[in-house]
Amino acid sequence: MARKSGALLQGTVDMLVLKALRDGAMHGYGISRTIGERTEGVVGLDDAALYQALHRLEAKGWVDARWGLSENNRRAKYYALTARGRKQLGRAADEWRRYADAVLKVLDH
Repeated sequence: MARKSGALLQGTVDMLVLKALRDGAMHGYGISRTIGERTEGVVGLDDAALYQALHRLEAKGWVDARWGLSENNRRAKYYALTARGRKQLGRAADEWRRYADAVLKVLDH
């Protein structure tokens, strides 16, 4: 499974966004906050990377986007995981776990 580091990083961002949306629809700030909280601040996404990922995921049919009102009554785009996105999340998580296990084997040897 040889991959370019850019593809690995992009795939990781996509997987983290899909995982954040697994529990329900969120706007961009909510997705970013969720990823930051779940990683205890280790992973932070800048706005450009987050919205590039969201547009890419929407184009692939893995997320659906709809306009709504945020908690402070502002217009915001909410993203939701689709059935195809849920399947992709499972595949991506399995692949990432295999990759991480392989890297740990090298580090621990």
